[in-house]
Amino acid sequence: MSESTIEPWLREILRCPECRAELRDATGPVGQELVCTDEGCGLAYRVDEGIPVLLVDEARRPA
Repeated sequence: MSESTIEPWLREILRCPECRAELRDATGPVGQELVCTDEGCGLAYRVDEGIPVLLVDEARRPA
């Protein structure tokens, strides 16, 4: 599985669709993901071939 990076201009404007907090880069169980920085939310969104999948229904919930 090859990981692609997210374009810097896009990375700067992305926010969590659930709570609107900033997202941080992380590596999850299936590869690259973006994790919400809000402690009350903490959703993790996968990144498929450099494209963030910012769907709350498909986000991984914090443990």
